[in-house]
Amino acid sequence: QVQLVESGGGLVQAGGSLRLSCTASGGSLSTHAVAWFRQVPGKEREFIAARRRTGISTLYADSVKGRFTISGDSARNTVYLQMNSLEPEDTAVYYCAATWRYGYVASVEGGSYDYWGQGTQVTVST
Repeated sequence: QVQLVESGGGLVQAGGSLRLSCTASGGSLSTHAVAWFRQVPGKEREFIAARRRTGISTLYADSVKGRFTISGDSARNTVYLQMNSLEPEDTAVYYCAATWRYGYVASVEGGSYDYWGQGTQVTVST
């Protein structure tokens, strides 16, 4: 059973940067597709970014393309989300998710992922 723990959230001013980490135990993220989602209370969960197993390809939501980057460090069994040029609209709880079953697919659908972290809050102030 893979367990995911997110970290790195916090409060940042608009235009600033944060790097979120998703660290796994119980399995190697190199053999899983990993994605980041975010959710604002009262709104549906939103896909942000995903990478296929071994990071051979990535996919981004239009809202973050060019500002956010998903990457991985196999030695640390961690996937990162580097967030630059943050906007107040990026304020949300950010979740990482992973799947081994669909490891070769960078899916935008939350239902494709089997393992989820507990989330980390990102707040962007004006």
